[in-house]
Amino acid sequence: MSNDAATFDFASLSLPPELADNLSTLGYHVMTPIQAESLPLMLAGRDVIGRGRTGSGKTAAFGLGLLARLDVKRFCIQTLVLCPTRELADQVGEEIRRLARGCHNVKVLTLCGGVPIGPQRESLFHGAHIIVGTPGRVEDHLKRGSLSLEALKVLVLDEADRMLDMGFQEALDAIIEATPRRRQTLLFSATWSETLAPVAGRVMQDPVTIEVDTDHDEQSIHQHFYAVEDDAARLEALRRLLLKYRPASSVVFCNTRREVQMVSDALNDHGFDAAALHGDMEQRDRDRTLILLANGSISVLVATDVAARGLDIEALDAVFNYQLAHDLETHVHRVGRTGRAGGQGAAHSLVGPRERARLSLYEAQQDSPITLEALPESSVLSRSPFKPMMATLMIDAGKKQKIRPGDIVGALTGEAGISADRVGRIKVLERSAFVAVHREDADAALTHLNNGRLKGRSFRARRVSR
Repeated sequence: MSNDAATFDFASLSLPPELADNLSTLGYHVMTPIQAESLPLMLAGRDVIGRGRTGSGKTAAFGLGLLARLDVKRFCIQTLVLCPTRELADQVGEEIRRLARGCHNVKVLTLCGGVPIGPQRESLFHGAHIIVGTPGRVEDHLKRGSLSLEALKVLVLDEADRMLDMGFQEALDAIIEATPRRRQTLLFSATWSETLAPVAGRVMQDPVTIEVDTDHDEQSIHQHFYAVEDDAARLEALRRLLLKYRPASSVVFCNTRREVQMVSDALNDHGFDAAALHGDMEQRDRDRTLILLANGSISVLVATDVAARGLDIEALDAVFNYQLAHDLETHVHRVGRTGRAGGQGAAHSLVGPRERARLSLYEAQQDSPITLEALPESSVLSRSPFKPMMATLMIDAGKKQKIRPGDIVGALTGEAGISADRVGRIKVLERSAFVAVHREDADAALTHLNNGRLKGRSFRARRVSR
């Protein structure tokens, strides 16, 4: 099938009616290239290797493929999706639940580290159809006997190269050994590492390889490279770029955790609303930081590459590479966080003297010249840093208290008198909920939530800082 299949309508597929109807309500009508290429093969039961850049629709592709083959009447684990990070697993789990919204009683469980294992064991005891998880925690459940994969029909390895890079080879081997030999295996990634070839050869049966959108389209992502004299000059260069282009949402990538914290602290000292994301943080703090970014309550996220795969951000205006990534594949993943779903984005990379050789390697691998541009004039440093449009409020009540997004919207737009278009993203967790509101309405919204009632009960609310 050629890339002309990208013009195919979802209605051309033999999807179960409940899946097809839900796609229409979600506004999914025309398939992306990777969906058009891979879905007919997956629906036919073939093993598929799918390569497509970040934001090309890979998750929806394999999500629809596994849901179409699900037998809801058999209440057992039929599908396992493995992801390298908890952030990506959470994102994939949410997308599968969204796609399955029209299907009756599909149960999706997320199994990741960083949270107590007890509640997960209890959930597994009550059963599930689909498991989305990280290799370490899934292997842990297998060893404890709380997870069985004997009835598995579909195994999905999402960003498998990243899992290998993170040292999950032994865990992957143990998990695959616990699955039936007769199964469908799907492997999706934005890049292809040579370490993946033996894995694919060992776990897949006559796979079909699909490669689309592997390079970033210059019409959607504009890349810029700037020379800096030394490491000391990087921070001022970054400030100039932020003050010149003033992106509403952006990610600054650093190569080490120490640099992430240093850059985040320095940006906040200069008046920016920035937050750090790195591996030394508690999982609760990591989750809260990502919610703040998704809500538009912080302007700048400073992160290591652990955040490059799995950020649940619909529209990221820009990416800044504080240092060049160590390899082109990582650079591709960083840049791919912006310009998604047909939107426009920009990637700005700082290049020091010791990185020129790496830049030349980038040029050779992508077979196109890279021109170093001049940084914005120092006069931009006199501008005031921009403030996020939204503020985030946290309510001490969630799914356990039967709170739904509609309850929160109703409370804010009812007696509080806040216009619905000034209420942003809402995230309801097990015991808490986060709601974004315009900064100008934050005080009024907070007062009402603390003095009003949700579900006939009073709950405490507070403004969440970075």
